[in-house]
Amino acid sequence: MRIRPVGAHALLLDCTAPTDVAEAALVEAWRAELWRRREQGELIAVEIVPAASTVLLDGLPDPTATAEQLTRWASGFPNAATVRPIDGERGDGTEVVVPVEFDGPDLPTVAEHWGVAVPTVLHRLTSTRFRVAFCGFAPGFPYLTGLPAELALPRLATPRPRVPAGSVALAGPYAGIYPGASPGGWLLVGRTDLVLFDVYADPPSQLGPGTSVRMAAA
Repeated sequence: MRIRPVGAHALLLDCTAPTDVAEAALVEAWRAELWRRREQGELIAVEIVPAASTVLLDGLPDPTATAEQLTRWASGFPNAATVRPIDGERGDGTEVVVPVEFDGPDLPTVAEHWGVAVPTVLHRLTSTRFRVAFCGFAPGFPYLTGLPAELALPRLATPRPRVPAGSVALAGPYAGIYPGASPGGWLLVGRTDLVLFDVYADPPSQLGPGTSVRMAAA
């Protein structure tokens, strides 16, 4: 894990690892640990933002002192070779069940890539315990990990100009849900009526980092 300064009041933890699985697990382990230490008053940070291979700490009163803290904590922390994916829930134990109508136009394509029938695709998706690794692309868009690395899927060669809100999709090693209508190149497998982002809610994102997610056939 490398620590890099970002601007005057932020640090970036680079958790780049040899494999996507180890990398995602390492990022999640650091996110959970940093949230825990902030709650206990050991860390002062306005924002703790995980991404695919990094964790950003922003709003630090003393980045140099925080970097020294992180270095001390890292000495007793798992590395990419030993960290394992951890069964996930938000710090409060939340698990969100997402009702999905599995009628996406790309279901046959996913089944072909996986070498299975469409009902097997549905079974895999509804039996997987997903975790929100991070949010990005659009406000409230969750990148869900949990599928085996060998099931990673290519994006569409040409993105759709408009993907409907609530579309459940797959790309690379991730599953995701479009919180609003937007262009998109992920493979669409279904749709949900769950509202993922509400600017007036607290928190605005229904599926924040660390949240455990299960898909259920609607």
